[in-house]
Amino acid sequence: MEPLPGIPQPSPDLLRRYDVSGPRYTSYPTAPEWKKDFGPESLTVALRNAGSRPADAPLSLYVHLPFCHSLCWYCGCNVVISKDPSAADRYIDHLVMEMDLVVAQLGTRRGLSQVHWGGGTPTFLSEAQLERLWTELMRRFHLVPDAEVAIEVHPSVTTLGQLALLRRLGFNRLSMGLQDFDPRVQEVTNRFQSPEVTRGLLDHARALGFTGVNFDLIYGLPYQDPVGWNRTLETVLAMRPDRLAVYSFAFMPDVLKHQKRMPAEALPSAPVKLELFRAAGAAFLDAGYQAIGMDHFAVPEDELARALSERRLGRNFQGYTVKAAADVVALGSTGISDVGGAYAQNVRPLPTYYERVAQGRLATERGIHLTEDDQRRRAVITQLMCNAWVDLGEDGARRFAPELALLRRFEEDGLLERAGTQLELTAMGRLFVRNVAMVFDTYLSRAEKPRFSRTV
Repeated sequence: MEPLPGIPQPSPDLLRRYDVSGPRYTSYPTAPEWKKDFGPESLTVALRNAGSRPADAPLSLYVHLPFCHSLCWYCGCNVVISKDPSAADRYIDHLVMEMDLVVAQLGTRRGLSQVHWGGGTPTFLSEAQLERLWTELMRRFHLVPDAEVAIEVHPSVTTLGQLALLRRLGFNRLSMGLQDFDPRVQEVTNRFQSPEVTRGLLDHARALGFTGVNFDLIYGLPYQDPVGWNRTLETVLAMRPDRLAVYSFAFMPDVLKHQKRMPAEALPSAPVKLELFRAAGAAFLDAGYQAIGMDHFAVPEDELARALSERRLGRNFQGYTVKAAADVVALGSTGISDVGGAYAQNVRPLPTYYERVAQGRLATERGIHLTEDDQRRRAVITQLMCNAWVDLGEDGARRFAPELALLRRFEEDGLLERAGTQLELTAMGRLFVRNVAMVFDTYLSRAEKPRFSRTV
């Protein structure tokens, strides 16, 4: 591999030793540790804990909208495939029921500093459905000043009319899923969108006043190679979105059966896959973007870049943010709340979700109450994943003495620097941040290990 500006080049030995299975740490403890005996009653307690906090303490709100017109074969999300837009009407009916169940436990806390609609494809909903859902939310909650209100959109599905409506309702951020513009990659992943449609949607969004527009790309898909990938990067940079997310493809066909529709033999090898990421990083840095966390980039004037420079970047299930609240409330099938010192996930099948909330019950399927040790470890892992740095403090250095001993090999390999109680990842270490975070994960030592994607 040729050296690339600003992107370190790991040796074959480093790749061999650190390309292992590991969590992405969107949560800690990670989802495989959540328990089935954490049900609606447990979430009720967690919501009441959150409701006991001051009324002016803002919340984050996530709404899961699972509907898609077609299935992308790489997808790891909870989706429902339908060609009938009216399928969302019944779902919205039950979202409203769930809202009432949730707010009944939140006391006087109603302010939202962050709203995120994800999917699925939220713009599967018609304009009337989008407006109805927003109106019902705003009858129960309100936005605090400078709230981040974001929605995920598919360029080939979203209309200009939908964008105009969303902006009028109060949405100010968009995340567009692109993945790759290479026709062969699009064909083998069943995900289609043209540069022309994407550019038109972006220009219209900017004219409407959307800020922080994000593009999602995926590297490691079948038939991706440096030549086609570089063409995609050039096309993307010509549009200059405010933010870019470059995700590593997690190929897990034993868990996600639809991934078997893609040819496993066409997947890039680990060295080629890493080269694709390095090429993206080099192109974005050369174009003036700043690296954010482990797989995001932002223009220097973006609030994420400013937050990183001040070591106050945060992260939740919706991604990197500066607006994350202490409690995240989630609505919809498979929605994950991070609230009142607990994680709680809703059931997946729509019939079960409908039945639960229609009966006046929360739809919680599993979750976990975080122990004091969990919360300490989560704070360390979050700082490493967000800011590539953490100050353990004297108490933390004593508490994590065994972990610090294990981290010596990372120091010897040039991935980590230690100064007193502070740990900071090097440029090379940022490529392997998941490996460093794994040292603080006490659950990984158990005999039966869950399946995770590769760290490289």
